[in-house]
Amino acid sequence: MSECTYYLTVVSVEREIFSGVVRKIQVTGIEGEMGVFPGHTPLLTSIKPGVLRIVKSHDNEEYIYISGGILEVQRNIVTILADTAIRAEELDEKKAKEAKHEAEKHIKNYRHSSDIDYIKITSDISKAIAKLRLMELTKKNKYM
Repeated sequence: MSECTYYLTVVSVEREIFSGVVRKIQVTGIEGEMGVFPGHTPLLTSIKPGVLRIVKSHDNEEYIYISGGILEVQRNIVTILADTAIRAEELDEKKAKEAKHEAEKHIKNYRHSSDIDYIKITSDISKAIAKLRLMELTKKNKYM
């Protein structure tokens, strides 16, 4: 492993989804989008639902949907413990669009029944949008 790379492990409750040497990653942290490059300061933070962009050697990229979790950065090791992690090719576009539509319908009909309901609905929308964004990125990169 060179000084321009580090080791990344991405695991979810179900399985290990990625393990290998990478040049950098981009993920959605609680403060917004963040990049992790070699030599990054040690860090432990929550991550929000979104797309994990992995840049491997020779600028090969891989995208994974993360439903939220924890990011840990150590000297040469980065670990993502995700609630759910799904590779782009494993996502069902029709289901993601239906989930987004259902969540949008619920938010339109929201009548302040509880803050918890509102938080769940907005979380569902965020997750559906992130999945759709991942599928768009994957399609776009196929044709580049």
